[in-house]
Formats: sequence, structure tokens, C-alpha cells
Amino acid sequence: MTDSYGDIGGELDPGVLYTASAVPLDLTPVPAGQVVAGAPKTGSLDLDEDMGMGIWEMTPGAMRDVEIDEVFVVVAGSATIEFIDPPLPAIELSPGAIVRLESGMQTVWTVRDTLRKVYLA
Repeated sequence: MTDSYGDIGGELDPGVLYTASAVPLDLTPVPAGQVVAGAPKTGSLDLDEDMGMGIWEMTPGAMRDVEIDEVFVVVAGSATIEFIDPPLPAIELSPGAIVRLESGMQTVWTVRDTLRKVYLA
């Protein structure tokens, strides 16, 4: 099998194997107003704009976020999502977790081990 993750530029090529945990991402610091703890960085890559599909990563630390409508699958790392509004029980993320978020949810992401997810939004 061939893993062709080095040259993803926006669209996935049909019939080509990609490894979501190995796709290189450019990470940037989370804006100070969103940081809760540490110095987390995030990065993402759109894989198919028509489908709203992409890869997102966050390094250890904690940040506030306001969500969009999406479903995601965790491919690497571990984290906790706290739901501030609406108030829901916190969830633990690890590889294989599948989560649906709704637009406007206010959350706090606490990442212990760099988290990477593949999402559809």
C-alpha cells in the first residue's frame, strides 16, 4: 500500500490511500482570548470543500470555542470537551470517538495528548 499524504493540497485523489494521523498541518497559536490553560496551537486542512471535510489538530492545553455543525472522528490523542452552553456532561475523547456538535455550542477543549480529528461540517 502507498501512503500519499505529503501532497494533499485540498482535494483527495480517488483511489489513493491517505493516513489522517500523518498528514502534515501548519499549527498556529490559539488566540489569547480563547486560551484557558497552557499555550495550545491548532491547525486544519480542508480535504474536500464541497463536502465540508477536513482534518483538525490541537496540541496540549485548553481553549474556549464556539462550535459549528459538524461530526468528527478522533484519529489520535486524548482530550476532554466541557459543554458550557448548553450545559451537558463533559465527554472524554480518544481514538475512535465519534461526536456530533451543533452550531453555537460553547465548549472548552482540554487536550492532554495532541488531538487530531477528521470532520464533516
